[in-house]
Amino acid sequence: MLFWMNETKSILILTGAGISAESGLATFRGPGGLWEGYRVEDVCTPEALAADPALVHRFYDLRRAALENVAPNAAHAALARLDAHWSGDLLIVTQNVDDLHERAGARRLLHMHGELNSALCPACGERRPWRGALPPGLRCTACGAGDLRPDIVFFGEMPYAMDQIEAAIATCDMFVSIGTSGAVYPAAGFVQLARHHGARTLELNLEPSAGSGWFDESRLGAASTLVPAWIDALLADQSTQSSPMSR
Repeated sequence: MLFWMNETKSILILTGAGISAESGLATFRGPGGLWEGYRVEDVCTPEALAADPALVHRFYDLRRAALENVAPNAAHAALARLDAHWSGDLLIVTQNVDDLHERAGARRLLHMHGELNSALCPACGERRPWRGALPPGLRCTACGAGDLRPDIVFFGEMPYAMDQIEAAIATCDMFVSIGTSGAVYPAAGFVQLARHHGARTLELNLEPSAGSGWFDESRLGAASTLVPAWIDALLADQSTQSSPMSR
């Protein structure tokens, strides 16, 4: 058990593709820099959307459909359990665009890179839940000016809720990174920001990330094993601290 667990009141958790990989979803960059057989530059940039909207829409339609065939794994379930039982402050920030955290039951959650099951109007900024195919050229019913697009933060675009995320990092006691590569900014810089503000830092990852050296502790292994074990210990420590016998 980490010696500083009993000092923890506020936790910020960053999750990446590695936590969903065990559910059967591909990590963002596979061999050769591909995502599900496509070059990321062809499906995840504003330029790609402008050049070939049919390709970009089809790609995300396929990803959206694939979500119907996967389920949250033990790591998602453990984080939802922490959300339900942690008495202090908690924020789960995910780089993932899937809905597995929500389906597991997590509520204190932000999607910084958007969501597959959402559509965005680039003209008025309205975001709306979306299921099924999203055809190119579908007009926004709110403003009538924009063509709806996948609600995905493309390369070159600003992630969602950065002010809220940075404020939470500045006040957390513990920063935990789960299943991230440590190579995609601005999320890759969160651990340095957390350390700057005095938080303890923990990495749970299948293999060392590009930012492993910034963490106080790095535990390597499958998220479905590491995350439940860490949360079991954290909640047990909370229970001990709150017990009248411990006072």
